[in-house]
Amino acid sequence: MMVSSAMKVSSSVAMVSLDICTRCSFDGRVGCWIGNEEGKWNKLAARRSTKAPNIRRLRISPLASSALAETRGSSRAKFYKEVQKDAREKFTQEISFQSKDKDISLAKALLYVASEDEAFMAFNREIDAYSLQNERRSASLLSDTPDWKCVEAMPLAGKNMSDWMAELDSIAREVEAELVPRDIGCDLAEVLDAVNVVLFKSRGFKRSSVIVDSKCSYLHSVLSSGYCSAILLSVIYIEVCRRLNLTMVGSRIGEDFLIWPQTGNPEELFKVTSGHSLFGIVNGKCVNDPRSKASDIDSDSLSGLEIATNRDIIGIALANLVRLHWKRASRANHGLMLTSPLRSVDNSDEKFKKADASSVPLLRPQDLRLAIMASQRLLILQPHNWALRRDHGMMLYYSREYEEAVQELSICMAFAPEEEAEVLEAFVEKLHLLRVESSWKSLGRKGRLTVT
Repeated sequence: MMVSSAMKVSSSVAMVSLDICTRCSFDGRVGCWIGNEEGKWNKLAARRSTKAPNIRRLRISPLASSALAETRGSSRAKFYKEVQKDAREKFTQEISFQSKDKDISLAKALLYVASEDEAFMAFNREIDAYSLQNERRSASLLSDTPDWKCVEAMPLAGKNMSDWMAELDSIAREVEAELVPRDIGCDLAEVLDAVNVVLFKSRGFKRSSVIVDSKCSYLHSVLSSGYCSAILLSVIYIEVCRRLNLTMVGSRIGEDFLIWPQTGNPEELFKVTSGHSLFGIVNGKCVNDPRSKASDIDSDSLSGLEIATNRDIIGIALANLVRLHWKRASRANHGLMLTSPLRSVDNSDEKFKKADASSVPLLRPQDLRLAIMASQRLLILQPHNWALRRDHGMMLYYSREYEEAVQELSICMAFAPEEEAEVLEAFVEKLHLLRVESSWKSLGRKGRLTVT
């Protein structure tokens, strides 16, 4: 093994650095070499001596420290890689098309999403810490792998997955406690009002129409801070009501996602009492905003809306993550769109005739990777959506993963409308050149490839 070889070399260097010609031993508890200056170190001599031996404690050499740090650092990084893989597999199982949609847990699926992203960022921190340690040649060693062993036990803002699921149970119990003094049985309006009291007054949840912070896009962060996107607030509402044996359904209307209790009498949802309708109590101010399409919904149009499945709701949350991380990744390139390079695919465009990787804008790598990860999950849900696959391929292009981008965009061409496929075909040809040029430069060759 390379690591074992490095350790052997490092240990030899460490021995020489001690400049002691006597027998030495390694004390793994304190991370330093211990030697006896008299050259008679053994258990028997230690017992016979009336005077404690003169022990010299020396720091481990930087090279030996680096090898040990690499072993532990790579172990932690590998651990977080495994957690990422586990989280993705568990997410895929949760939303599997072999399962009935009603059996999918919105909360659990979105917590797996958060776990994978947190593990990815933890992996990056481990790599950064190891690199910094190498630069400084520090003797301090990285800590061991975390004491939790599975993705369900991974701490998210101080709580594991079971704790966050229990948090939703706790909210439902608070709603039940709110209903006790009202003594109203199963009155639908009172139940929804009690849910609102707990969520917005007791818990202080706030709906954000503009998503600029990742904290409002991950379920555990929302439950912790109360600051959330509209879709995640709907998820919490649906999960809490499900625990109260009240079924909520929803549909996307323009930029809004609206929810309402499942009922055979939609007219009762729009009956105004004390200045508010049930539909308004659940969905907030957007139903009264003339600028929102939600204000046009009434009992007649409600029945014609397409009800979102649990997979649809998870997809909306993932699409929000893609947009959020793309905006953060491209912050330094104001106005850059995923499809911007496709506009340049024109034979008369001299600027694009040169296939040069240096023309690809530099984006923030961690945010770009998080956007790609969200897009990958979205494609698991909607594998035949050509627009999603196109956007995924373009993100791979910006990440300079040209071979993968060619593969995704080629698949996309099979599903895209004819005019879109023609544009993609021309762009894929140029991606082939970028891929060849990348391989060319990796071999130390110079020069630029051009389209003829």
